[in-house]
Amino acid sequence: MNSKKILVTGSLGYIGTALTPHLLDLGFRVLGLDTGFFNNCKLFEKNDTDVLIADMRNFDEKLLDNIDVVVHLASIANDPFGNLDPKEIYNPITKYSIFLAKLCKEKGIKFIWPSSCSVYGISKDIIDEESTLDPQTAYSKNKVEFEKELIKISDHSFQPIILRLATLYGFSNRIRFDLVLNMFAGMSYLNKKIVLNSNGQSWRPVVHINDVIKAIVTCIKDEPVSSNDNALILNVGCTDDNYKIADLAKKVSSSNPGTKVEFINYKKDLDEDQNRITDQNINDGVDVRTYRVSFEKIKKVYPNFFTDWNINKGVTQMLEKFDELNLKSNDFNNPKFYRLKTMEKLFNNRLIDAQLNWINEI
Repeated sequence: MNSKKILVTGSLGYIGTALTPHLLDLGFRVLGLDTGFFNNCKLFEKNDTDVLIADMRNFDEKLLDNIDVVVHLASIANDPFGNLDPKEIYNPITKYSIFLAKLCKEKGIKFIWPSSCSVYGISKDIIDEESTLDPQTAYSKNKVEFEKELIKISDHSFQPIILRLATLYGFSNRIRFDLVLNMFAGMSYLNKKIVLNSNGQSWRPVVHINDVIKAIVTCIKDEPVSSNDNALILNVGCTDDNYKIADLAKKVSSSNPGTKVEFINYKKDLDEDQNRITDQNINDGVDVRTYRVSFEKIKKVYPNFFTDWNINKGVTQMLEKFDELNLKSNDFNNPKFYRLKTMEKLFNNRLIDAQLNWINEI
């Protein structure tokens, strides 16, 4: 058995649901921590690993007793907040994340935090960890903000690991259908048709959830090679897996023969169809966010790390799982798998006031 004890915050999210049982299977001791906001966002009933239902805004530092590594997944993914002020959403996340990171520094605990390649925003060239950041959304701006705070408190004794993840895809019990490949796979399975709500010309790097888990496990188990950075920043993915959105649709189509790829008149159709899940970052069919990313550094820093999954393998697995579960349109279109109604309910009711009170207290 591995002697390390791991605290996973956000253990009931898209990644955490898959990560925590994998860590247990590897023999690690694991403490899962989650608010339970997404407890019911499951495709099928399955017992979760043991988890402490608690709020990161009221984190008890005693939970870090005997902890060797913190994997800090607790956050709010994407930007499903309508007209709410992003500061009301993301300021508390930054506050409790800084609080947790400082505790880890005081206690000598390894700190692993997944950021996002979305921090690169817009770029015509292939970019790496040294490239200028250009975040385009409140979500990615929040990632940049916390990255900067982590770098400020890092030194020779505290080297947090910042993992800038490519756009995720792949099966998880608490799947997110707002992620592009997961959405395309669902469309293909149910309708044999993928409908793009943009012109499909924006670039994205993609990475399978299992390869993200593999990267996290590598950071837990191994020491980085020849890294002099106080804060270790690594892109997570494979350089070969940079694609235009339209090409991602074609890759899914080839994994499920007979699937057609279509474009819609974005503005007209979405205005008329109130039930369609929209992306507020696309205007008149154009997504200005476009970036291609190099993933060579992680292979140098962790020579044992490489990605195992490609799009065909990952999409095929999802299609097989959907078939096993007899996925229905009502499931695929359920806003909880886009985190929309869940977040709307939380933030329109008690959560905003609680967050603002917490900010004032600290």
